Amino acid sequence: MTPRADRDGLIARLRLARAENVGSRTYQALVRRFGSPEAALEALPEMTRRGGRSRAIKAPDPESVAAEVAALSKLGGVLIASDDSTYPELLNQIYDPPPVLTALGDPTLLSRPMVGMVGARNASAAGRRFAESMARELGEAGYVVVSGLARGIDTASHHGSLATGTIAVLAGGIDNIYPPENASLYQSIAEQGLLLCDQPLGLTPRSGHFPRRNRIVAGLALGVVVVEATERSGALITARLAAENGRDVFAIPGSPGDPRARGPNRLIKDGAALVESTEDVLSLLREPGRSIPIQPHEPEPEGFDFGPIPDDPPPSQDAQQRVLSALGATPVEVDELVRRCQVTASEAQILLLELELAGRVERHPGNRISLISR
Repeated sequence: MTPRADRDGLIARLRLARAENVGSRTYQALVRRFGSPEAALEALPEMTRRGGRSRAIKAPDPESVAAEVAALSKLGGVLIASDDSTYPELLNQIYDPPPVLTALGDPTLLSRPMVGMVGARNASAAGRRFAESMARELGEAGYVVVSGLARGIDTASHHGSLATGTIAVLAGGIDNIYPPENASLYQSIAEQGLLLCDQPLGLTPRSGHFPRRNRIVAGLALGVVVVEATERSGALITARLAAENGRDVFAIPGSPGDPRARGPNRLIKDGAALVESTEDVLSLLREPGRSIPIQPHEPEPEGFDFGPIPDDPPPSQDAQQRVLSALGATPVEVDELVRRCQVTASEAQILLLELELAGRVERHPGNRISLISR
């Protein structure tokens, strides 16, 4: 049985992680400033009030989160917080690591080296055979294969690596089987591999949830192999997220006449490693400190990142008004805002965190911010 202190700590982590306007980066900033999720939860009402929001910020109540923890335990699942020793080290190094993971199956797989395999849902028969074969060979070489349980390449990759170790990262709740036709594979992975997500139990995945899933696949892996993908495929999102976080990106080239080859071919043009066999992937993975220089796109903004936030008194209302007056619909760099408004870096950190929690500002690529248009 989980000790009460540990259970209460997990409940607090889940409540803070799921609180309104709290993303992964904001979660980290709040815990750094207040020392614990419990203290951060207590501080949320005052911070949002100072940010100019009259309505209290929404956070799940302790009872509903405790019920979810109990239901997960009944399923045989566990929660893994980002400060837990079993939390995967590589995932903790990405831009926005999930504060809490939900796991069902064998969590020891998270301690082994991993390779992501992704690709088209409407994959060709040849592509599925290639992915299954490569996944099997990667598993035999000692790597856990990570994918997203989607149709096509994901499904083939899981089948190929089921006997040696596979992790399926879900876009919805850990108890939500998507797509439904993968119910048998889902059950096999729960018994022989690991199912993983960062969403509440029972959540049905929607389009906005899949990029979150993709960043976990990319963050867990030393590198990501793209087998087939159209130019607007979610597999390319995973590849870009991998590159942004310093992971290797491998692409299987294909015929220019096949739309499913355009994604990998474009990645190769951008600097991904052209690979034609499992040995190609393995030889590149063995090169120490190697990272493929894919041209990055800017990640989705989710919270401000200014490093440790000092435990200083709250900034004055005058300082807040100077910052708000300097902001508009056009994004401005934070450094410029500090200079223009004559506030300290410490004051800017706290002010922007308060304003973000109040839902008044949003972050943009390049450490820029703007007012949220109403």
